[in-house]
Amino acid sequence: MNEPQTQSNGIHRTRLFSGICLALIPTGASFSLIASIIPQLKVEFILTNLQVGAIAGAAIWGMAISLLVIGPLLEGLGMKKATWAAFLGHLLGVTVMILAFFFRESPDIAFWVLMLGAALLAIGNGMIEVSGNPLTASLYTRRKAHMLNIFHAFFPLGIVLGALIGTFLSRFDPGTFMGHWTFYVGLIYIPVIIYGVMVLPQKFPKTEGAEAGVPVKEMFRFTLTSPLMYALLIVMAIAIGLELGIGRWIPAVYSAVELPGLLMLAWVSGIMMVLRLLSGPILARISPPALLSVAGLFTCIGIFLFGIADTTAMGFLAATFFGMGVAFFFPTIVGLVAERLPKAGSLGIVLTCGIGLLSAGTLGNMGVGALGDRQLASYLDDERRETTIALLEVITETFPTYMEEAEAADNPLEEFGYTRGDVERAMGIAQEALAAFAADGEIAGTAAPQALRATGGTVFGLSDRIMVAEGHDTAALAAAELAAAREEFGERVRAVVEADPETVTDFAQQSIFHAAYLANTIMGPAEGFAGQRAIKQLAWVPLLLVFFFGLMFLSDRKKGGYKAVHLEKGGH
Repeated sequence: MNEPQTQSNGIHRTRLFSGICLALIPTGASFSLIASIIPQLKVEFILTNLQVGAIAGAAIWGMAISLLVIGPLLEGLGMKKATWAAFLGHLLGVTVMILAFFFRESPDIAFWVLMLGAALLAIGNGMIEVSGNPLTASLYTRRKAHMLNIFHAFFPLGIVLGALIGTFLSRFDPGTFMGHWTFYVGLIYIPVIIYGVMVLPQKFPKTEGAEAGVPVKEMFRFTLTSPLMYALLIVMAIAIGLELGIGRWIPAVYSAVELPGLLMLAWVSGIMMVLRLLSGPILARISPPALLSVAGLFTCIGIFLFGIADTTAMGFLAATFFGMGVAFFFPTIVGLVAERLPKAGSLGIVLTCGIGLLSAGTLGNMGVGALGDRQLASYLDDERRETTIALLEVITETFPTYMEEAEAADNPLEEFGYTRGDVERAMGIAQEALAAFAADGEIAGTAAPQALRATGGTVFGLSDRIMVAEGHDTAALAAAELAAAREEFGERVRAVVEADPETVTDFAQQSIFHAAYLANTIMGPAEGFAGQRAIKQLAWVPLLLVFFFGLMFLSDRKKGGYKAVHLEKGGH
């Protein structure tokens, strides 16, 4: 029987559920918008894949902190105060991330400011999970798995919206207001303010455990002594580490190989949203363990296809399988905890969410980033060793001249498009990379990729300045003519990448703009290749989920089928 819209204690069930669902939109939007700014952050702050993975990870493990530290206190804190904490975390997180822009000349400081902002934003995201999951279970005690899937459908909806906005804004040059990463992040203010106005004035119910009279001490005892609880925490860590860890890298990796990475992420999220909204009829025909076992198989296929995708069609095929797999992981595992272990109460729910997000923020994001860094150095050494070394030698020889020019100018950024500090930093990393190559005899570690990133990010407004350096009057050319000139130049640079070291040297010595453009042209496919290899190495992991949930399904079948456990008054 369906629950009424308004409970007898004056709580408006439908309005409150709708509002808390909308509060997940900024969580999803922040996920895709931050994913879309990773390439800009790498260039502007000279960050490694591991560092941007740490920032992306902070935007997730910050959620885990709020779930694991504050979540267990929910019974005393109350769901309304948790929602207030989410609202403040969102506002502060966005603000602090934007402040990192003012530390551009100090990348080490900027990195930690970005980390802090991402963590605060994620704490806000986590507090929505802290309040939203138990709230949904309390509002819909007889349809937990179904309604939790609907609640979590709004997370991919936010990702889709953020991805579409990010795709539109990517048309603007990063040097412009609307094309700069700070504008992307600032857009998150809008849904945060909207959900704050909608949700915060509402009256919230007690948690299901509190309503049933389960003592907090008993809830802790049951949760911390249940073998099934520990098993579900482990599989949650695996599932969400895959879902969010890989999902965070899709835009950056596939855009680097000229596939529509952000749209692929939006496609994944769209599939997730639709399947979660349709979870009622699906769960009426198949039990949660069986569904999760099938989902693991689809995820395995999707990750493998991501690792070999080299066309747009193959990319979207991979995204389809991946989306069909990960769609049910988070809400259905949480629903499984709520339905099979109701005495675990809000503690079991927030621990499950927290462990999953902690895994995504550490093993998922940083793990893929670390694998990518290792593969990146391998790619440069195997495929672009002579080109890379020739360019690094040009950098160390010619950049001192550019440093002197920048130092002598009154406004070097306006006059030349670069500052002494940016040029000096790129040259210093290039010297380190050449020293490491001389010692090891191969390109290894992060020095060479970092030197190329630093060089590519040295010039502000590079796309226009390189055209001027090539003799084009960009102000006089029509848009179509300028686009054709850019395409012709791009093809010429790609030919240089494939040429002998002497050709590389001659090209890069023409100007700092030529050196920077060449560095970016080398790094584009290298970033994509390394990321794809890193993702492909994880294709076997979902088989662990297939095995675990398959065994749970067979065990339930022996006992007569899947059965949810319901709490009555008195906690029984």
